[in-house]
Amino acid sequence: MSVTTSDPGRSVVVTGAGSGIGRATALLFAQEGARIVIADVDDAAARAVAEEVEQAGGTAVTVIGDLRDQAVVDRVAATATAEFGGVDVLVNNAGIMDSMSAAADTDDDEWERVIGINLTAPFRLTRAVLPHMLAAGKGAVVFTASEASLRGSAAGAAYTASKHGIAGLTKSLAVMYRDKGIRSNAVAPGGTITNIRVDADRSTHGPAALAPYTGNAGIPSRAEEQAAAIVFLASDAASNINGAVLPVDNGWSAV
Repeated sequence: MSVTTSDPGRSVVVTGAGSGIGRATALLFAQEGARIVIADVDDAAARAVAEEVEQAGGTAVTVIGDLRDQAVVDRVAATATAEFGGVDVLVNNAGIMDSMSAAADTDDDEWERVIGINLTAPFRLTRAVLPHMLAAGKGAVVFTASEASLRGSAAGAAYTASKHGIAGLTKSLAVMYRDKGIRSNAVAPGGTITNIRVDADRSTHGPAALAPYTGNAGIPSRAEEQAAAIVFLASDAASNINGAVLPVDNGWSAV
């Protein structure tokens, strides 16, 4: 049985698809002939990935913009519907890191930016595509959670709260829509080689307090390893997996 979908015509939305895990996920779906909405804030990066998707055997359109903007969320859902007839799979992958700040050192701007991109935007996009999935009687939503969804020692206050929220949203969706043919799962990556940046002042309390724990992360994974787990969770091979937050972390969560 393939770890990817048995339906090569699936309509897939991947956010943050211009690089890293999102790009690797889009390319893996493309190998199965999926039709993919590449959503990203970087126009050039999104268009480059769209070309790679086409070369890999998929079909791609791009939607550019900040998913904190409801108009961009609506455009993603509308594009998938207009171009591909709906949304079979939603991969809520776009996200940013915080500065590893402890709560006392986290200002409102950092909190609102991280929560907005990492939690509010995925919620809004999920809400936007659910009517299409409900009408079809099927669908799969996969979130990129984090090791920080599972513990308090992997990132700062804002990022940790956002990714714990993603874990909760994943499970809530699974319960609410399990009888509607819709599945919701998440991967929880450990350290992964991507272009995501951590702008942290190592002398401040947060990074200093976290240092003894983040040293247990082990060897970073490749984006392609995370993508394989995401595509599996969206596939027919995972048809009875619902509400799971799957660590893809080389055992870090077991330490």
